[in-house]
Amino acid sequence: MTSHMKNITDLFSQSYTPFKALLFYQNEKDDLYVESYDMDVLGKPINAHPLTQRESKILSESMQSKQENMSGFLCTLGLLSDRILHVDRSGEGYAIWYTSEMRKHLIFKSDLGIPNGEAYLPPLLWKASKKGLSVWALGSNDRPNLETKLYQAPFFNLYPDGRVCMGNVDVKFSLSIDLDEFMSQWEKLYFGSAFSHLLQGISPVKCNIVQLWQEQIGTEILFPKKQLKRFPKLLKDIIR
Repeated sequence: MTSHMKNITDLFSQSYTPFKALLFYQNEKDDLYVESYDMDVLGKPINAHPLTQRESKILSESMQSKQENMSGFLCTLGLLSDRILHVDRSGEGYAIWYTSEMRKHLIFKSDLGIPNGEAYLPPLLWKASKKGLSVWALGSNDRPNLETKLYQAPFFNLYPDGRVCMGNVDVKFSLSIDLDEFMSQWEKLYFGSAFSHLLQGISPVKCNIVQLWQEQIGTEILFPKKQLKRFPKLLKDIIR
């Protein structure tokens, strides 16, 4: 039996239960009206009603997710980068990767009193979907595993759970973007934005965060990992 025929046979062996039916009406002006039906236990349509906004949203998101899974979204044309730890293309999709200790140019709002410039960063763990980004710090340059401890990323504009406050940034990614470009664009967006304030007044480091970056910017000093605060979860806990 060919693999194609086996796939079809597998589909026949699965049980599908109807739960919703849509009936489309059209007049001579090509105006459309959609009526939604629920299904009873016998599979008969009941409870006819105009398609609601909530039902429309669920249908739209389902079709969009299907389209993305059929596209090249979060795929790669070659070998997977060693930096990639986990990829999930279901739903809105997300990827988890890490960066080793590196030197980056950072931008700060002027009222912080921190000059813009280059500084060494600790190893970082990234988790991003097409709509949002979360960042944590790591204790070493070693490739993380499921039991790896996480730390708060030592930056401004972060929620305590690691999510990045996007502000008014409009993030849009093509459905055909490959995985390497997806990661690269998120990193460029992140370091291309200005750090401005602490969220909920909570410092992500043990010391004064303003003084920390004032002392780091423009120097060859490696980031002091002893100032990192532990995050209460392991890597395996952020893989949903």
